[in-house]
Amino acid sequence: MRIVLLGPPGSGKGTQAQAIAKYCGFLHISTGDMLREAADQETELGRQAKGYMEAGELVPDETMISIIENRLSGENCRGGFVLDGFPRTVNQARELEDLLKKKERELDIVFSLEVESERIVERLSNRRLCRNCNRDYNLLSNPPEKESRCTWCGGVLYQREDDRAETITNRMQVYEAETAPLKAFYAGVGLLQEIDGNGDVEKVFRDIASHLNCIGA
Repeated sequence: MRIVLLGPPGSGKGTQAQAIAKYCGFLHISTGDMLREAADQETELGRQAKGYMEAGELVPDETMISIIENRLSGENCRGGFVLDGFPRTVNQARELEDLLKKKERELDIVFSLEVESERIVERLSNRRLCRNCNRDYNLLSNPPEKESRCTWCGGVLYQREDDRAETITNRMQVYEAETAPLKAFYAGVGLLQEIDGNGDVEKVFRDIASHLNCIGA
């Protein structure tokens, strides 16, 4: 299966994408992780993307499409994948459709995580990441055993620049303006499946898994 996961910042896309990938044995493609890694390594792509990311704005389509095209060319994508963080605009969705057609493939399903805005702000402002293993924590719902330290590896926890209060509002506005129209696009081609993302992680994944047709489903 080839899956796209949509949802506003803080909706739990990364967590659910990892769960889907593990459940089905698919590749998890996170454009956010790819861009942050490039920024940390100060590559040319990283320098281009860093300013947009820290301001809570979308990286230009041309850059994102190039990244995805290279990634989908890998042999490990043949068995299926779940895309987390792409597409984010209708133009990107059309470009993805064209890329897959060239490879004689197509998307199977698009999940949209629906989460209340108040819950999103709460999740994002309390999110912390491990600098060492990149494990995700939430100070309210999933806190580390030791303050400011990763439970798994002991690494230092930090707050992403785009999770700070002044940036969250802009990220939500960008999502509504640029990414929300994707729902109408994918609904129009019969691929959209809305999922209530307000519940706990296990409940949300059970709802997603009920629509999956893969190994273990």
